[in-house]
Amino acid sequence: MTTETETGTGAEDAPVPLEKDPPAGPRARRFWAVRRIPAGLTALILLGGTGLLLYDVAAVRAGRTAMSWRRELADELATRPLDNTWVLAGASLAALIGLWLLILACTPGLRSVLPMRRDHTDLRAGLDRDAAALTLRDRAMEVSGVQSVRVRMRRRKVAVRAVSHFRELDAVRADVRSVLATGIDDLGLARPPELKVRVGRPPTKGGRA
Repeated sequence: MTTETETGTGAEDAPVPLEKDPPAGPRARRFWAVRRIPAGLTALILLGGTGLLLYDVAAVRAGRTAMSWRRELADELATRPLDNTWVLAGASLAALIGLWLLILACTPGLRSVLPMRRDHTDLRAGLDRDAAALTLRDRAMEVSGVQSVRVRMRRRKVAVRAVSHFRELDAVRADVRSVLATGIDDLGLARPPELKVRVGRPPTKGGRA
């Protein structure tokens, strides 16, 4: 049975950036998220509020009385002071929602897709972060002495934790790092992440190794 838990004394190296040649093609930028849920919720809220307000205004123009909620809201806005707790809470909530929408509009947000090198101007490609981690994990499992591997793939760093049941830890770590350095290069990412490898012994039945 494989395990992803690492205990005991292990060999670890500091994260070192992989030396790569600069991409020959145009600069690869991050993919932008569609953000259908925030956009849909905002559109529905605005549509509902605007439609209800227009219906009430049209009803008043037609000779009917305004809805009770609009009269109460107008009275509250006219009588409550600006330093009232509810007024400040509502203004803060509106400011936070506006700031959140601005952040969503100005940031890519699609962090699960890693941009790949662009060798052609008319083609963009991305690699799913989980798929990249799985590929590197399979590469590390091919190293002699490795029992299990856990890979955490991020945009700027790859953290690898391997468990070795035989061979020297330093030798296993060196082999794992060499294999994964080649694997990261083969992924063809626009910004190859830093590689950090840690190797330890499997836990024993009576306690820690």
